[in-house]
Amino acid sequence: MIYIVIIYNNIYTYIIYKVAIADLMDEHVISYDVEKDLLPLVLSNCQYSLQRGQETISEYDLPRIQQQILTRFLQEKPLITRTGIPTLINPQGKDYESIFRAIKGKIPQVMFKLSISRELDSLSDVCEALKIVDLLLGFLSMTGGDPRMPLVTYLHDKLKMDIDEHILKPLRKCNLEHCVFLWQLLSSLKSENLLPLKRVQYKEPLTEDNRAELKGFMCRGNAGQWLLEMHEFILLVLSRPHITDRYVPGWSVKESMELYMDEKEEEIPQYVEENFPESLQLSQILEAWKYVVTSKQEWMKEG
Repeated sequence: MIYIVIIYNNIYTYIIYKVAIADLMDEHVISYDVEKDLLPLVLSNCQYSLQRGQETISEYDLPRIQQQILTRFLQEKPLITRTGIPTLINPQGKDYESIFRAIKGKIPQVMFKLSISRELDSLSDVCEALKIVDLLLGFLSMTGGDPRMPLVTYLHDKLKMDIDEHILKPLRKCNLEHCVFLWQLLSSLKSENLLPLKRVQYKEPLTEDNRAELKGFMCRGNAGQWLLEMHEFILLVLSRPHITDRYVPGWSVKESMELYMDEKEEEIPQYVEENFPESLQLSQILEAWKYVVTSKQEWMKEG
């Protein structure tokens, strides 16, 4: 336990210990009633004088009032630190890779089949759901939780959030163990609604062979999850300034994604190793992602 010395007005010296928010107890906080505690204290240190023909003059013994307040309410109370308090910051400044890593260290994450695009009718609905999940991630990265707890239960019982039912409906299918996957899915849906994407260095056009290879890959098994990984890579990595020094546009998408997945300490799925197009370059990744998300519904109809 750490002790510090605080001097009030160079007169009063108190020894105060620090308490983290996670260890806070009732006796650590200041509790008082204005009418029962403060007013009697102030009035007991007030002198009244009355002179003929003048109003009553009130004189307060401020140093004594201060001393009594310090002694009665502040003495032996700890300094409460912010350690352990989830902090909300602008999404533009968030380090999502660190957040995901922290969450996965506390709550093992799993992927599952989930389709929510039909339940979130508009871009505003998608953005609202993403904002909720974004808030959730901030708390879970600090506190952890039961992987099998329903996400909606956590939002209601732990965060005391009141959310519209039409936004909650698709979230009811998820537990805390799905929160990172859900963020990937919602952020991808948001980007689909905000096409076209930027970054000229990664927007070279696709060839007909590229399109044919992508179609063949996406029509296999669980390729949709790999599309979410690609989107996360585009959103969190390729949006950084000077990123072309780290991820050279002339590299293949496959080797670039392998490097990214290795940094996340996650394995490349076997179906990606075996079937993802080798010829697709990183300079084409934005056009590849756009092509897939705008064409996948047609492919599903054909299938």
